[in-house]
Amino acid sequence: MIPSARINATIEILEKVDRGSLNIDRVTSSYFRQRRFAGAKDRSFIIQLVYSLIRNRIKINWWLNRLGLVISPRSQVIAGLALFNDGPAEDIEDLFKEGEHSTGLLVDEEGHLIKELVAQSIFNENMPDNVKYECPNWIADRLRPIYGDDLNSHLEALNTEASFDLRLNTLTNPNREGIRQALKKQGLKTELTAYSPFGLRSHRRRRLDGTKYFKSGLIEVQDEGSQIAALLVGAAPGMQIIDFCTGSGGKALVMGGLMQNTGRIVAMEVSQNRLKKAGIRISRAGLHNIERKLINDENDKKIKRLAKKFDRVLVDAPCTGTGTWRRAPDTRAKYNDLDLENMMSLQDRILASAARLTKPGGCLVYVTCSLLREENEDRITALLARRKDYTILPIPKIWDEQVTVKGGGICPTNLEMLRLTPKEHNTDGFFAAVLRRDLD
Repeated sequence: MIPSARINATIEILEKVDRGSLNIDRVTSSYFRQRRFAGAKDRSFIIQLVYSLIRNRIKINWWLNRLGLVISPRSQVIAGLALFNDGPAEDIEDLFKEGEHSTGLLVDEEGHLIKELVAQSIFNENMPDNVKYECPNWIADRLRPIYGDDLNSHLEALNTEASFDLRLNTLTNPNREGIRQALKKQGLKTELTAYSPFGLRSHRRRRLDGTKYFKSGLIEVQDEGSQIAALLVGAAPGMQIIDFCTGSGGKALVMGGLMQNTGRIVAMEVSQNRLKKAGIRISRAGLHNIERKLINDENDKKIKRLAKKFDRVLVDAPCTGTGTWRRAPDTRAKYNDLDLENMMSLQDRILASAARLTKPGGCLVYVTCSLLREENEDRITALLARRKDYTILPIPKIWDEQVTVKGGGICPTNLEMLRLTPKEHNTDGFFAAVLRRDLD
């Protein structure tokens, strides 16, 4: 691809991200599947530029507003190129040419924008902190009471590139160090994860779908925080477990392996497409104790018939995803105050429905990838006010029983509930709480 075509592709991808409901990874994957002519270097350049722009979009928009320009994917790309560029304005102007697959010529306003920004730092002393650290103001207001003076450093960590975390198949009782050495021979250097006993971490991403380790189900891509959340469920051979919002099945894979293909996991999901993806992963992992079940919503009639039948109920609830900004920076602009209120209501409804399913003496585990108290501690407080037959179990106790004994790292909290953050734990942001249902 010529340089101008690369810039045009970047603009087109940003337009698709803004228009659709798909996350950025799916948008880029779909885009390049339809454009096989794009070489590996072209794809790498475009993806890096797209992510750089999205990670700095709030700052770029601040500059566009300051200069009185209309915000659009094209103006964001032009402003970003100028702010990222160390060379003269002419270097950027040369990227805008006429021709097939090109961006088209600059108009006078765009040329002026480049000249205004090419010598500027992307940071400006007049920027509010939430702009400097790429956080919508309404979210910063909710995180400030939690993190106080450390908020900016937490936001900074949320805007870094995430590590590339792998998880070994828990069914196979793998030799983690042995697999690490085998991957090294294949050109992928990894280190042991600090907390998960089944994790490996690389600091560069690599496609694994063509490797024998991935094809055989020996490894999966999964953030260490997600691995820990699955471990806290306490899955064991012979149990009956329900994964209430299974998604594409990542946590169900961990639990199914720990159960050594015995007992039963019912993986519920409202999306047929996500269940299909889960089925592929389940088969690849060699698991046959996971039953996928499509439901209409949290009040589906199928759920009522399952009351008090499960040793463990995992609720990996839909949320605003503030803890995943490292991997999905486009979600920063996806939600607003009203969306949060709707999400909290949905979380309460899901918890109310899921709480019916736990056996007396069994456990309900609530997980989100959010950092907002409204979606986490507040939802547990609200459930406990409604359900007097549930009590919270301290995370350090669960950790010792489910993580430490399997060779995992030291528990990172002495509190009742768990908060993992990119800054403190180098994982995605996760929240987890474990509740036990009283015996009848």
